Amino acid sequence: MPEIPATSKAGLRAAALARRDALDDEARRAADAAIAESAMRLLEPLRFQCLSGFLPIRSECDPRPVMDAALGRGADVALPAFIDRETMVFRSYSPGDPLVAAGFGTREPGAGAAVVAPDVILMPLAAFDRSGTRIGYGKGHYDRAIATMRRAGRDPLLVGLAFSVQEVDRIPAEPHDVRLDRLVTDRGVFDFRGDQS
Repeated sequence: MPEIPATSKAGLRAAALARRDALDDEARRAADAAIAESAMRLLEPLRFQCLSGFLPIRSECDPRPVMDAALGRGADVALPAFIDRETMVFRSYSPGDPLVAAGFGTREPGAGAAVVAPDVILMPLAAFDRSGTRIGYGKGHYDRAIATMRRAGRDPLLVGLAFSVQEVDRIPAEPHDVRLDRLVTDRGVFDFRGDQS
């Protein structure tokens, strides 16, 4: 089997995920709390009606406190859901709603849950750089879903959530890659838009 170049997306993804997986429980709990606190502080002054989060898988950071805070301020919450292998949408979700098994070991709202267009999307990722480029898990679901929203005239605020150990020097961006507007890590918040959206 050929070796994966360390500077390729696959190589960068594998190295960043290995660092994320290696976080010990104490460091992970502290980093999760810092990410949630910073994300809530970032979102507090913003006006939005619907926020899409995600349910963490593997060693991802946990956005559920941020989702709970959004619900607490009266916003609606959504989760990503799959129509087919290529098409991801965002479906309305409230804690306690039934979830069904989906790809990658995730769970999602069932087909009866309304498809919504979030104003803010919290995005998981495998790796990031300081230009706002992210590497996901290689399937392009978020890129396609956000491109579809933009074609329909919607421009959600894209907020990546990640542990600081997932940072890489530079990601080789491709034309279809959707850049983040903000990124929240355990060491701070990056603003890639340069405005106060």
